Amino acid sequence: MVKKSEEGLTVKKEDDFTEWFIQLMTKAELADYSPVSGFIVYRPYAFEIWERMKEAVDKEFKKLGVKNAYFPMLFPESLFEKEKEHVAGFAPEVAWVTEVGNKKLSERLAIRPTSEVIMYYFYSKWIRSHRDLPLIINQWNNVVRWDTNNPVPFFRGREFLWNELHTAFATEKECLKHGLNVIKAYDKVTEELMAVPAIYGRKTEKEKFAGAVFTEKNHVYLPNGKVLEGTCNHYDGQNFAKAYDIKFKDSDGKENYVYQNTHAISTRLLGGMLGMHSDNNGLVLPPRIAPNKVVIIPLLFKGKEKEVLEVAKNIEKDLKSFDPLLDDRDYVTPGRKFGEWELKGIPLRIELGPRDLEKKQVVVSNRVSGEKIEIKIKDLKNKIPVILEEMQKELYARAKKLLDESMVKAETKKDLKKFLDAKKMVSIPMCDGFACEDLMKSENSGAKTLFIDEKNSAKGKKCLYCGKNANYWVYVGKTY
Repeated sequence: MVKKSEEGLTVKKEDDFTEWFIQLMTKAELADYSPVSGFIVYRPYAFEIWERMKEAVDKEFKKLGVKNAYFPMLFPESLFEKEKEHVAGFAPEVAWVTEVGNKKLSERLAIRPTSEVIMYYFYSKWIRSHRDLPLIINQWNNVVRWDTNNPVPFFRGREFLWNELHTAFATEKECLKHGLNVIKAYDKVTEELMAVPAIYGRKTEKEKFAGAVFTEKNHVYLPNGKVLEGTCNHYDGQNFAKAYDIKFKDSDGKENYVYQNTHAISTRLLGGMLGMHSDNNGLVLPPRIAPNKVVIIPLLFKGKEKEVLEVAKNIEKDLKSFDPLLDDRDYVTPGRKFGEWELKGIPLRIELGPRDLEKKQVVVSNRVSGEKIEIKIKDLKNKIPVILEEMQKELYARAKKLLDESMVKAETKKDLKKFLDAKKMVSIPMCDGFACEDLMKSENSGAKTLFIDEKNSAKGKKCLYCGKNANYWVYVGKTY
């Protein structure tokens, strides 16, 4: 019996998504586990992909007047308790520092689960006049939320990386307009760079961010039927401004509270992108975000090594704009090289051997379609951009089809259960009562309300759980 290699993935995506994803993260050298559960190491390959996403977001943010800064990760409990709804929402997830060395602290210090508390303390100091507005500050940092017993790298961890953008405006109109522009900026990055389609939708009162007036999130549908909550927009109104005394004097000398939004994108969405596109052979990276678009593998036959390597190096120089890798290791077989780079998701593999030199061509393997084509060396520089763009569009189209086909409607509990078992996102009529949401969740193995379906009117419809008039159609599904 031939023993199956453990170097590649040994579990299929469609059979056990979680185990498949964990193997993908570790074997493709994206992440590793730390000694503390729920905390992972982002290895250089993953961190470079994260940096490319971060740079793209920053580029869009600069167009919206966003400035980057950094605020402390520890803040005193007395500050944390100023906004009661916020405190209640985050209390179960907060990790506390209570002593240093052998000395107990006089006041507990919260380890940042989110930064409203510390940032708004300073906003209240810095904002005095309408001339100080708008204040639009973003920070890229890490947060700690002790909120899960089943951590999965990228999808659900106790520490993750993100941005948090906190704004302050003189008027509600300005605040809401800027919030919409931030949503568009995020969408540009997730759709155009990451090839991840999603649906922005408003949360129910029960599911909104603690302390917000309303919350909108982008929902990514994954191949295993679970929904990942991606970028977010929390309209906070004046709630935090009143709690943290963030006031300004207008041009007439009248004192007012500011209006605020908060926004975020995290490494969770990176996990969504990887889980969406990758397959049973390893990573599949959208070309626009891939750190290296091309890997060149010279086939080093005895007596022809020098000639093949020379041409391979010239190709590497010609394709410099695609950040190519040249794998000239002479101690690794071509087959193992092919498997390694397929596992790591390099979009295009260029193979070059003595016979190809005779024909002045190379063999190009497409990571998305698996297709191999022969291309003349002189045409590579012109044809590769076309192939990469086709790959990018194909990945988006596949993911969009998956999303569109996942969305269904149900008007009975029986149909809701049937569709949830079929791994769908299901729109149902519901009232806005918290008890009905809890009942729906308990009857459907933890499924929860995702976002309000604003395309359909609930007029004349009854709540599936209490029989009262429905307030809206709302999508329901399983989440991370």
